[in-house]
Amino acid sequence: MSHPNGPRTGRPPAVAPNGVVSTPHYLASSAGLHALRRGGSAVDAAIAANAVLCVVYPHMAGLGGDGFWLIAEPTGAVHAIDASGPAGAGVSIDEYRARSTDGTIAARGAAAALTVPGAVDGWRLAHERFGRLPWDSLFGSAIDLARGGMPVSRSLADWLVVDAPILSRSEAAASVYLPGGRVLREGAKLVQAGLARSFEAVAAGGARAGFYEGVVAERFAAALGPQGSPLTAADFAAYHAEWVEPIRGRYRGYEVVELPPATQGFTALQLFNLLDGFDVASWGEGTADYYHHLAEAVKVVFADRDEWLTDPRFVDIPVDTFISREYADSRRGLIDPEHVLDIDAVPPGIPYPTSHAHVAADGDTCYFTAADADGMVVSLIQSVYHDFGSGVVAGDTGIIAQNRGAFFSLDENHPNRLEPGKRTFHTLVPALLLKDGLPELAFGSMGGEGQPQSQAAMVTRIVDFGFDVQQAIEAPRWLMGRTWGTPSRKLSLEGRISDEVVRELKRRGQPVQSVTDWNDNMGHAQAIRIDREQGFYEGGADPRGDGAALGY
Repeated sequence: MSHPNGPRTGRPPAVAPNGVVSTPHYLASSAGLHALRRGGSAVDAAIAANAVLCVVYPHMAGLGGDGFWLIAEPTGAVHAIDASGPAGAGVSIDEYRARSTDGTIAARGAAAALTVPGAVDGWRLAHERFGRLPWDSLFGSAIDLARGGMPVSRSLADWLVVDAPILSRSEAAASVYLPGGRVLREGAKLVQAGLARSFEAVAAGGARAGFYEGVVAERFAAALGPQGSPLTAADFAAYHAEWVEPIRGRYRGYEVVELPPATQGFTALQLFNLLDGFDVASWGEGTADYYHHLAEAVKVVFADRDEWLTDPRFVDIPVDTFISREYADSRRGLIDPEHVLDIDAVPPGIPYPTSHAHVAADGDTCYFTAADADGMVVSLIQSVYHDFGSGVVAGDTGIIAQNRGAFFSLDENHPNRLEPGKRTFHTLVPALLLKDGLPELAFGSMGGEGQPQSQAAMVTRIVDFGFDVQQAIEAPRWLMGRTWGTPSRKLSLEGRISDEVVRELKRRGQPVQSVTDWNDNMGHAQAIRIDREQGFYEGGADPRGDGAALGY
């Protein structure tokens, strides 16, 4: 199939009849493909790929992080897993307030490791229902790469430079990631012996005995407790990932499937609902109209997200209203084709009952996807939140502790306030597109506030403008909001967007800042499209990362 409108960089989509895996690191994609070729399901491939990402992309994924799954069966039935861990049972908002110097939870250090890692139990839940290969066979590549050493990729090398001051504060982290006090360059060998032992425990004992109810949990808590983490071995043992009901919307006749709260899935559905009321194709791809309207729509949906999103077991979030077509129709009028909204001043459509300050999200993540010969498709995302999470390695486990709990609010009136056993606001949102009830596209991206925006970029370029998945991933992207480490929320545009488009957006009042041509802050996106007419999968991987889409 020809896609003349999209960019061509020389990297083609991976088109294959039997299966495809796409991840942000080529070694993870290779491990997933190996699982498929051994007769594994898309779930097996996703677990094998995720395990390798925990080794080769430790700045974005890890055994100490959370995960979210969408699993589409060939029949079109979609299942969702929430593998995000709650705050420890002994967490106290008063204690964290007493520690705070600025009214927030410090993002780095062991005290930021206050939520149970959920990802490994998500693997268990998915494998029990949809796995075909033996559990212990899924971790061989991860163990070999951790013990024998893996090549430092470009992305990891760049983040090691940025985060060396943070990693150096943790003796255990520095001994692994700054060997001899050096910042490793691209291509250098990185050995993670402690992480290999933890993976061996998971492979041999399973998720429960090998991780949550065994020596790994005990050593994790024992290492970080004296440094300020409230997590205990009992918190690990009490945790179980959950099957949840996905939420659904529509776009151009397709069904869009996302995760419910505590993820920002309803925000992505709101965005698609708003855009579905516009003639997107008439704007033209890559025009000022295109970027302006998408940026304005993002401002509108973030107002509701920032007002409400948290653990739905603690707050009754009006999700059904937020994702309804009628609600989108009532909010679309806020978007002016010639003028801009102030992102920090857009009123929520439904105010939360008590007043509180908004907090914008960010974070590092790995999105990846797999499809097998039987037609099962997995859309999965995993994260340690910030780059290298808390910046702390849990002793000799080799596991980086996530800092997801640092996003809790210390404001008693905030819906996302810190409470024991509560899950925090999550930016992680894998997505699926269904056509006539069957899976058509698995897609997603890392990148905090950028995730719904990258989803909209990919879908509009595929559905409205006829791009293939690789072209949709490679086309210039934008980010309306806060990028890592910046205090203001601007409209960041990749440098490949033309000067005239930038000029026109500034004329309309957009807070434009230009960034590099292929910018890491735009996220590493992956996608697989199912071409039922030809009988092929079409996979794409983001050149902004170190990934590959591989098929057979």
